[in-house]
Amino acid sequence: MLRSILSDDMPRSRWLAIALLAILVGLAFAPFLFPGAKSLNVAARICVFIVLAASFDLLLGYTGIVSFAHTMFFGIGAYGVAIALTRLGPGWAAVGIGIVAGLALAIALAVLIGLFSLRLRTIFFAMITLAVASAVLILASQLSAITGGEDGLNYRLPMALRPSFRPFDGFTGRLLDYYLVFFVSLALVLALLRIVNSPFGSVLMAIRENPFRAEAIGYRTVIYRTLASCIAAATATLAGALLALWSSQTSPDTTLSFDIMVDILLMVVIGGMGTMYGPVIGAVLLVLAQNYLQALVGDRWLLWLGVAFILCVYFFPTGIVGRLRRR
Repeated sequence: MLRSILSDDMPRSRWLAIALLAILVGLAFAPFLFPGAKSLNVAARICVFIVLAASFDLLLGYTGIVSFAHTMFFGIGAYGVAIALTRLGPGWAAVGIGIVAGLALAIALAVLIGLFSLRLRTIFFAMITLAVASAVLILASQLSAITGGEDGLNYRLPMALRPSFRPFDGFTGRLLDYYLVFFVSLALVLALLRIVNSPFGSVLMAIRENPFRAEAIGYRTVIYRTLASCIAAATATLAGALLALWSSQTSPDTTLSFDIMVDILLMVVIGGMGTMYGPVIGAVLLVLAQNYLQALVGDRWLLWLGVAFILCVYFFPTGIVGRLRRR
């Protein structure tokens, strides 16, 4: 049963299995194990960034695509829900319309970028994605009538997700909102795990190792890379929609900032590329560090975070998951 759920991709390390189980239990029971608004907010952000980092690992770790436009799709998902709730009112129909519109736009952009750019060398493709992401960030900051500009959008959530909603004693809309984020995030990660362990995932890894040989034996590498980009873009869009449903506020700084792109890259590298478990470990460590390290070491927390990253790369060149599996 467990093998089926994990798509026959077992942790293959006792310590990794313990860590993953602890993360799963901690997030599943976070509202009860770690009471408080900040703790619940941190747990929800961990869920969202696990999905975001895992979708980026599909590109970088499994397909060998270096893209700096991943936060663009994240922002599209968040703004899709935010704009729909702002214009159509706080209802589930607006949420559905926002998600569908965001997915359509994200997949269309992923197809265009993929078909026109993936034939280029890695560095040129990376620069194109960076330019596109920067253009979208500028548009989001300037189109105040639609996106709220640099201040972003504040909106009301559906009634069932509001803190004031209490279907019964001890259970609030905020708790329902958290478990919506948790279960959807869990389903998305398991779906990505299924994809990378399918024949399609095997082709992606073959393209990563030697695209010329994969092309020579009959695989159309551009098509496979474009499909991988579309899947990653759609997953990042859903992660953005989850963040919008959790935070009730969407702005360029919280969804489209290049700092978020750096965070995603750090999560994947620290956890381990091409493992799908690596982004889980990396997202948990980095989000916890961002929220609690500053309180422990003061204003120099970024310095200590940088030192920790350098040590991690030096002692774990294949990431934490790669090192644990090797042991």
